[in-house]
Amino acid sequence: MTRPAPAIPGYPFAPRSHQLPDGNILSYLDAGQGPVVVMLHGNPSWSFFYRNLAGLLQEQYRVIVPDHLGCGLSGKPQDYHYTLANHIANLESLLDHLAIEKMTLAVHDWGGAIGMGYAGRHAAAITSFIIFNTAAFRSTRIPLRIRICRTPLLGPLLIRGLNAFAAAAVHMAVVRKMPAAVACGYLLPYDSWRNRIATLRFVQDIPLSAKDPSWPTLTAVEQGLSQFTRTPMLICWGGRDFCFNDHFYEQWRSRFPLAEAHYFADAGHYVLEDAFDRIGPLAADFLARQVASG
Repeated sequence: MTRPAPAIPGYPFAPRSHQLPDGNILSYLDAGQGPVVVMLHGNPSWSFFYRNLAGLLQEQYRVIVPDHLGCGLSGKPQDYHYTLANHIANLESLLDHLAIEKMTLAVHDWGGAIGMGYAGRHAAAITSFIIFNTAAFRSTRIPLRIRICRTPLLGPLLIRGLNAFAAAAVHMAVVRKMPAAVACGYLLPYDSWRNRIATLRFVQDIPLSAKDPSWPTLTAVEQGLSQFTRTPMLICWGGRDFCFNDHFYEQWRSRFPLAEAHYFADAGHYVLEDAFDRIGPLAADFLARQVASG
């Protein structure tokens, strides 16, 4: 089902809706025709993060960009278990519904663990990857400013009450000052205590040790990475990311030595905001080469 496009500058898409098996509604973009590119965002962003890349690629590709449940224009159930396993299952439900058999997978932030979790279960469907600042493997590294947001009582107050996570990101996740209209676009879905439920739950679900509920799921995701060492991969990395820093970049390069890697020293976590003018052509060229090679 297609819904009226929201009045968001720079977001000229008509979102569609998919009903999940549990009745919750997942919003997603589905634009263009041709080879499929699935783009997965992280927290606290939404499909808006990919608006420029989707706009560029839809001329030659079919781009599918879901909003994870609780994010963007998707439903925001208050009593839902916002876990890594459930986000992977929701992606499976959507792509099964759309009968997607082959795809390039583009991932950022939490989209890395979710996307690679899906890929590990559907390896034959993956033709290539585009990796932005993210992780899909276990790590105990977490910035203090995010660790604080996991603190009981204080975390909900900061994230749901003061919108400190999403509001801070429009400043801290970029190097170049974000235009006011773009910042408003990022923040639009997260305008109340209720609508910031997943922003908090994603932070609480970060698996840092075996005691965390999503640790076994992330372990399985990590174990599935080895089957893709020869799958074409483009890595575009913002070098001034306060969260996914150079340690994570080197992890990707170590695990995938054949990947084509580009490091943008002047870009932050929202790398597509700081460096889209350079990343867009790289992504288009990478995909064209994959199509040409069959």
